[in-house]
Amino acid sequence: MAAQSEQILAMAANIFLEKIAFHKMLQLQLQHYSLDRVELAIDMRPELMGNPHHQILHGGVTATLLDGAAGMTALAGIINNHPELSAAELATRLSNLGTIDMRVDYLRPGRGNRFIATGQVIRTGNKVAVIRSELHNEDGEHIAFGTCTYLVG
Repeated sequence: MAAQSEQILAMAANIFLEKIAFHKMLQLQLQHYSLDRVELAIDMRPELMGNPHHQILHGGVTATLLDGAAGMTALAGIINNHPELSAAELATRLSNLGTIDMRVDYLRPGRGNRFIATGQVIRTGNKVAVIRSELHNEDGEHIAFGTCTYLVG
């Protein structure tokens, strides 16, 4: 099962980073992806600023990072909680994975050179997963968090 899990995670990572044109344009980077941890990162660039005067990360980029990390966490949660699913069933669930609802709480301005988003499963069921995602800068300052609900079945 471990090899199958790694294969599905690798396939999902490829889709999230290479097949979703918006993610590719943002130059999202996957630092870590396993059944128990996701780290999605981005380096600050002028075109990602929402407030050029203060050089603050755009809120839409913040939301994208939170959603991406949470979506990848939701898939890992499915794999972890449903070891009986075949590779084909997991691939089908991946193709149907979608954000139902997302709340973003912006805690402080997005200042920094690098931003890292992580996710944690709150609950994964047969149809819906709820994930909490967090965004920190390279100094560990908590920039924002999201509570995200996904269709997973």
